[in-house]
Amino acid sequence: MGIIISLLLGALAGFLAGKIMRGGGFGLLLNIIIGIVGGFIGGFIMNLLGVNAGGGMVIQLLVAVLGAVVLLWVISLFKK
Repeated sequence: MGIIISLLLGALAGFLAGKIMRGGGFGLLLNIIIGIVGGFIGGFIMNLLGVNAGGGMVIQLLVAVLGAVVLLWVISLFKK
């Protein structure tokens, strides 16, 4: 059951990051990939800053969205 929740959180994080970065949705599979990679990036950023926000699902989603936004921003730098 945990993997399904992780995939759903990843898809939601990728979708929200796409909306924040005005890219729209990228399709379910790409949203999941962006969200999961964003979760790792967001966790890395929070660790670098020394922030331990806990492990609730809402916090995990926010961290994943933060990381996914950073990922999409970096990708947009290479697209120009």
